[in-house]
Amino acid sequence: MGFGMWFSIALGAFYFSIAISFAEKAPYSFAKEATTAPATDFYDYIVVGGGAAGCALAATLSAAAKVVLLERGGQPYNNPQVANINAFIPTLLNFSPASAAQPFFSTDGVLNHRARILGGGTAINAGFYTRAEPEFIEQAGLDRNRSAESYRWVEEKVVFRPRVRQWQAAVRDGLLEAGVAPDRGFTYDHLVGTKIGGVIYDENGNRHSAAELLEYADPTRIRVYLHSTVQKILINVSTTGQTRKAYGVEFKDEIGNIHIAYLRGAPENEIILSAGALGSPQLLMLSGIGPAQQLKGHGIPVLLDQPFVGQNLADNPLNTIVIPSSRPVETSLVQTVGITEVGSYIESASGLIELSPSTIVQIFSKLANQTVPPPFILPENLIIPGLNISSNIPVGVIGEKTKGPFSKGYMELTSLDPNENPKVTFNYFKDRRDLERCVKGMEIIGRVVESRAMSSFRPPFATFQSLRALTLTIPNNLRRKTLRAIYSLEQYCIDNVMTIWHYHGGCRVGEVVDRDFRVIGVDALRVIDGSTFSISPGTNPQATVMMLGRYMGQNILQNIDN
Repeated sequence: MGFGMWFSIALGAFYFSIAISFAEKAPYSFAKEATTAPATDFYDYIVVGGGAAGCALAATLSAAAKVVLLERGGQPYNNPQVANINAFIPTLLNFSPASAAQPFFSTDGVLNHRARILGGGTAINAGFYTRAEPEFIEQAGLDRNRSAESYRWVEEKVVFRPRVRQWQAAVRDGLLEAGVAPDRGFTYDHLVGTKIGGVIYDENGNRHSAAELLEYADPTRIRVYLHSTVQKILINVSTTGQTRKAYGVEFKDEIGNIHIAYLRGAPENEIILSAGALGSPQLLMLSGIGPAQQLKGHGIPVLLDQPFVGQNLADNPLNTIVIPSSRPVETSLVQTVGITEVGSYIESASGLIELSPSTIVQIFSKLANQTVPPPFILPENLIIPGLNISSNIPVGVIGEKTKGPFSKGYMELTSLDPNENPKVTFNYFKDRRDLERCVKGMEIIGRVVESRAMSSFRPPFATFQSLRALTLTIPNNLRRKTLRAIYSLEQYCIDNVMTIWHYHGGCRVGEVVDRDFRVIGVDALRVIDGSTFSISPGTNPQATVMMLGRYMGQNILQNIDN
């Protein structure tokens, strides 16, 4: 081991020991409403977005620097929307302005969400925790040992081993019967086969989001301002127009007052965007960094014509089968995962279905402000007595996430208000390779559904085809379901597509940022979040996004001392 590695480990341990001696438990004295912020203040680092990366990053940087973390949402603590596993679906269907999950429909007709709460997506997601595949770490240019240490830093604070009960155990055994082998047992690692992964819910079903990583922070060096919506990054442009440097951000509090956070002016001081795959590219564009024609169309002065901002945005398609259970099922989110060799990940959840199809149509119509196709009507020859979907019945859901994906889309500004969703197009299955992966994944799900392990949950006389037909009667997007989808897995994937909320890109490495996540063409500005990814890491990305915040925080501090 070389001197550089010893120095890095020693430095990390030193900063960690300092931080741990000052640690506070959540909720924090240093987290306050933005209305209490001064009109102006100065910091070594300004982190925009208190999500998976932002919380880890700000906590790490606070060991040796004055940091402000700006989050447009509120606290997750004592918030019934996000506190418990039972709040997962109700939160996603809460379309009020105060919801922790801000909804949007992409132009593809698929419902999606962006987080609006401290903890980001980790405060509203299904909670599964698994590390990235080794190839992702290598291709990202990250050190394997330091990545592993950063993962462990996260795991010690917010990750738990789940209690596997009847439904999840049956899915595990069904995956093994279907050939998704070997049995990997419980592991955080990304390994082909069937595994039980970590979760960010404890044994009582209570959520532990990335916000709890702020317990590592030095409370004397960090400020977190809630309901602080950054309007734009302040950037100086040289008289020649050849160089640009970020020096502050303008943010608005909940009652509309404007505040400015400035960098102190030292060479190492930086603004770091961790606002996610929609928020980070959106904020770059609102600040004058993006495709010139689009910026001019909104009257935004062009500081840097950067055509890749908001481009190559991708969302992993999800397709599911809903199984009305013949016996009671536990309330569970993702615990069991099948990592296949065909580019498909199989995941599952269970519980009580809470809304009827007609109610879902009404909710979608209101949100989309358009007429939604009526629920799909089953052909008479596929109607099985007693096989139906209604509210308050136990169901299991098995889903297929398409790896990658290959298909890419883009986002466009709709207004100058950063709280408004941009217009997003993901182009699901535009690349046929994604559709081929989906079909292969659904074929595996078919074998799981019809396995011996699932027989006690599967309704009498139900087949994979009849369950597909039944699933089509549940509105899950704005697309009109076709009869062909019952008989063609390709058409089923297209008609029934959903999101698994793993969208990424828009500020990709090599296009918008360099390999150190610095914005190309602008000094003192980085983007560290999932918007920099070209693919979604692992079966679920939250572990890697939190890890990256910790990893890059240590990198930045090490460069100060060097």
